[in-house]
Amino acid sequence: MRTRTFITGLVALPVNAVLFGAGAITVLSIPALAENAKYLLPAVIVAGLLASVPVAWLLAPRLRVQRRLFRRPRNV
Repeated sequence: MRTRTFITGLVALPVNAVLFGAGAITVLSIPALAENAKYLLPAVIVAGLLASVPVAWLLAPRLRVQRRLFRRPRNV
């Protein structure tokens, strides 16, 4: 299994939670949308599930440890 795929799998669940939370707060805090919450909240769930994997795929390379940060300068 590639490292990026493994990191994506680990990060997808927290990303899904954040996307769902942002969508749910948006739907429930706007009175015009809150009236139709029984239809909009399932849409927010599906949209969060569909968007979480691509967002996690984009975040995965940024979460890897970069070796060059830990190298000591050569002229010391």
